[in-house]
Amino acid sequence: MNFDYTESQRYWIDRIQTFTNNEIIPALTRYHEEDRAGERFKALPVVDELKAKARAQGLWNLFMPPQSGHEPVDDTFVWEGQTLTNLDYAPLAEIMGKLPYAGEVFNCSAPDTGNMEVLMRYGTREQKDAWLRPLMEGTMRSAFLMTEPGVASSDARNIQTSIRREGDEYVITGRKWWSSGAAHPRCKIFILMGKSSPDEAPYRQQSMILVPSDTQGVTIKRMLPVFGYDHGPHGGHAEIILDNVRVPATNMLLGEGRGFEIAQGRLGPGRIHHAMRSIGVAEAALEAMARRLPTRSTFGEVLSRQSLWENRIAEARIDIEMARLLCLKAAYMMDTVGNKIAKAEIAMIKVAAPRVALKVLDDAIQAHGGAGVSEDFGLAEMWATSRMLRIADGPDEVHMRQIARMEFGKYAEAAE
Repeated sequence: MNFDYTESQRYWIDRIQTFTNNEIIPALTRYHEEDRAGERFKALPVVDELKAKARAQGLWNLFMPPQSGHEPVDDTFVWEGQTLTNLDYAPLAEIMGKLPYAGEVFNCSAPDTGNMEVLMRYGTREQKDAWLRPLMEGTMRSAFLMTEPGVASSDARNIQTSIRREGDEYVITGRKWWSSGAAHPRCKIFILMGKSSPDEAPYRQQSMILVPSDTQGVTIKRMLPVFGYDHGPHGGHAEIILDNVRVPATNMLLGEGRGFEIAQGRLGPGRIHHAMRSIGVAEAALEAMARRLPTRSTFGEVLSRQSLWENRIAEARIDIEMARLLCLKAAYMMDTVGNKIAKAEIAMIKVAAPRVALKVLDDAIQAHGGAGVSEDFGLAEMWATSRMLRIADGPDEVHMRQIARMEFGKYAEAAE
């Protein structure tokens, strides 16, 4: 059993870390200045410049796992990015997770990553040409419309948005919310999950379909902040009304009733990507705490020398290391035995990583005192985002239930 990174993995880690240190971190001041100016949801020139530099250096679409059977459209466009494995990508996503916009710089930000994988795996050639290519080139953004306000969407069988066939079109009617990225001016395509076959078996009722964002009948009703943070300028989280929206029948993904199949293919990688970035968030919080404590004194003693804070620092390091090892194990299993066999590990790290990040962030906020809940250090917004991840892509309770049922299954025969 070897716990060291391979030579190839170290190569990519060094390249991403070097680019982050030399290009992304020095641009933070400009990023915040452009963020505060003009429209709330927008493309920032500084990010576009960094994206061009990253792409020119081949630091692009790093999340896209190896595929097969996809020929390039022409000599200048490659569908697959760098074809790194999940295990290769894990430490890179961790580095990106330390900064709020680093993922976009490398074209590795959600929800685009999951949508690109959906189009890669399940899209027709025409759908790839129209939507996957500009997404992989970083010239377009996308959103994923699944969650609904009127039902418990953690059980996707509850989703009520109607997808009805009329001739050569599908007519879509419903209401979605927490549609991340939908307000970005470059968001041109939605992948929507809705009910197309209500008379079929429960897991054959749902479908996924492509909906261009400018289609008549699509309305962004409002933007939804997370604990007061609107997550601009990256497109925020929208509540969207779909009123008799008509799209061509060719926009259906894979076929009617295949929505759950697509969802499982999309959410597995998405969940572990969130976990990888969460570990980066935890590392950033631990660093902030370790830098802050030696500079503060209470009752005549430096905080870093107090046993209470020594214990919190030590616990943070222990928790992060455990979470990282579980994340790497899950990624390794996804690469070697597939997502289905690795479902327990994916579920466990989806629960564990945000919890670890929240715990370390909470201690880091406490270490900063009043400054910790301000916007000066970014800890409050990181906490808000991490707290959201305990609900996004399936709440903790769903994953815990799955883990428990697998444990019971191991001993069912003995119990009988």
